[in-house]
Amino acid sequence: MSGDEERFKLVVVGGGGVGKSALTIQFIQSYFVSDYDPTIEDSYTKTCTVDGKETRLDILDTAGQEEFGAMREQYMRSGEGFLLVFALNDRGSYHEVQKFHTQILRVKDRDDFPMVLVGNKVDLEQQRVISKEDALSFARENRIHYMEASAKNRFMVDEVFLELVKIIRRFQEMECPPPQASHTGKKKRAHCAVL
Repeated sequence: MSGDEERFKLVVVGGGGVGKSALTIQFIQSYFVSDYDPTIEDSYTKTCTVDGKETRLDILDTAGQEEFGAMREQYMRSGEGFLLVFALNDRGSYHEVQKFHTQILRVKDRDDFPMVLVGNKVDLEQQRVISKEDALSFARENRIHYMEASAKNRFMVDEVFLELVKIIRRFQEMECPPPQASHTGKKKRAHCAVL
């Protein structure tokens, strides 16, 4: 029954070269792209079952080098959940993702919002410069979830996207309790402001 299908807008953000596209394409199409045009902003759709519920994900894979703040603000406004991706072997990308976190909260005008911090390239363990402890403490301080993944080895790829969906659901339920069924058996639609 597709009328009952949930739909979420996920946005993958992070610096250039951290593997945003590799993670997204691995999730959508199950293969690893090692060379990808970094200037492309792409959107994908995938329907999957999350906790037994049919869910349609619209995923925006942002271009890492996009300089224009207006475009960035636009997708930050429309996104319902964000994967903040950095590379475990790139300290600069870790600092960059912290800026994204701050910017998203500013655009949303909120103290917290559904986000998952993703340390990508766990397959390059010997080149790691960001410790798990560092990333975890940043995530805890900011009340966001932290996970490590490898797009190359398809390690924890599905999990980071599905975890984000669960976080969005919990967030939206808190914002807007589910509608109560009326006596006619029809569900009343709750009109919640989409922030």
